[in-house]
Amino acid sequence: MMQTRDVVVACADGSELSTKAIVAGLALVPEDWHVVLVTVVEPVDPTLVSGTGLAGGTITPETFDALAQDQLDSGKQAVAAVAADLERSDVETRVVIGSPGVTICDLADELSARAIVIGTRGRGGFKRAFLGSVSDHVVRNAPCPVIVTGAHDGSTDD
Repeated sequence: MMQTRDVVVACADGSELSTKAIVAGLALVPEDWHVVLVTVVEPVDPTLVSGTGLAGGTITPETFDALAQDQLDSGKQAVAAVAADLERSDVETRVVIGSPGVTICDLADELSARAIVIGTRGRGGFKRAFLGSVSDHVVRNAPCPVIVTGAHDGSTDD
């Protein structure tokens, strides 16, 4: 019988706060769990090329492709930088395209993840209700437990 590895999906957005959240969250899971470090890039709007209604496109297909590649490259740089900051030997990095909350939940389901680690920017209730929240979506829809960590760095200065 083949034994599967326990997987934790850690969500990075390239910010320093995200990296701190990942470090704090991973401290709560066993060190032998396989870390899949992921960032999600939203797809480039194809109507930039095709246009809508009577309006024509605003960019060429070549510019569209270059923009999409730039987003992927930025995502790769973001997860590579976070992976370098983690003190774990076994980190797999992924860049996926889609809506962040949905894509993170789908990836965790696909990998049969034991947990998801995600940061929150600590928005208040009104801003969160108005702007939406990736971490809120993940908490409500994840196929596994979610470790949500905030921006608090442990200092006592306010």
